[in-house]
Amino acid sequence: MKVPLSRPWVTEDDIEAVEEVLRTPNLSLGPKLVEFESMLAQVAQRKYAVAVNSGTSALHLIIRSLGIKDGDEVITTPFSFIASSNCILFERATPMFVDIKPDTYNINPALIEKSITDKTKAILAVDVFGQPADWDKLTAIAKKHNLYLIEDSAESIGSEYKGRKAGSFGDAAIFGFYPNKQITIGEGGVILTDDENIYKLSKSMRNQGRGEDEEWLYHVRLGYNYRVSDINCALGISQLKRLDEIIEMRGRVANIYSQKLSEIKELIPPYISLDTTRMSWFVYVVRLSEEFDAIKRDLIIQKLGERGIQTREYFSPIHLQPFYVEKFHFKQGDYPVTDFVSDRTISLPFYTTMSKEEVDFVVSNLKEVIYEVEKF
Repeated sequence: MKVPLSRPWVTEDDIEAVEEVLRTPNLSLGPKLVEFESMLAQVAQRKYAVAVNSGTSALHLIIRSLGIKDGDEVITTPFSFIASSNCILFERATPMFVDIKPDTYNINPALIEKSITDKTKAILAVDVFGQPADWDKLTAIAKKHNLYLIEDSAESIGSEYKGRKAGSFGDAAIFGFYPNKQITIGEGGVILTDDENIYKLSKSMRNQGRGEDEEWLYHVRLGYNYRVSDINCALGISQLKRLDEIIEMRGRVANIYSQKLSEIKELIPPYISLDTTRMSWFVYVVRLSEEFDAIKRDLIIQKLGERGIQTREYFSPIHLQPFYVEKFHFKQGDYPVTDFVSDRTISLPFYTTMSKEEVDFVVSNLKEVIYEVEKF
């Protein structure tokens, strides 16, 4: 058996939805874009949605819409996909990292205030692996210090925090739609906000800076081609119609994993804050116990690969990426919780249609491989 790390679930209905658009002249900036944005705004309980070609583009447009620029600082997490920090650098501002909580792996609100300076303009928090951050505490800190609050919910569409939908917090939020996400449109993302100014600026800048009437050769500001096609949007509409089913199916896979992995004392399963969280599972990431290190973790990943099981470390710390080390001179130990967690995490195969037999195959091989590596 070969088990991939992820696999998108594309149905015949999805394919027919895409084919329907291909039979029309509206391949971009057409009615499917408007419909997709309307559905996403409803999912996130927001007034406005602006669909773009990636979650990275969505974050960039939020940063730019808020006027964050040279010399400004944005507090964020070092334990994330690199886009959540790169979007700050795109506007020549500085990401100021704050370490994470050791249970949820989300940014630790208790450490934020001591990192605020007179240059701080925003907090950009991430719902890591689909689990919402501590939005009540983050909102209170942002209000106290008059900071913008940006919600990177690229991984958490459908999750809830204290009964509120992911994507509904902060001045603006994003979802992402890469093929490993809960729903996919191939590539894509969306900006979600209740702020009309952010909405109008983002909509303009995704379309080469055109004015509100979108006259084709009239540009009122610096913009980009961050558009997403109606082909992608049609796929998204079709998938959004079964979002609840997708969340349920992924939850079932996660529950099977959790039951099976409880027998492996060397593993720490994902912690979910049940008092606050309804989980929309993005990935299933386990952590090895303290006696393991990055070398042993990488050996486990290698050996599982040799058995046909694709796994991966998740995440590698942003502050230790070569570009960041060169630019900011970060080093191991600057963010000790992030470093400790990152050295021991393994993302297991996880996707909507994953079978119990596939989970059993992964878990049984993982047990054997951990035992082999422990003996070294």
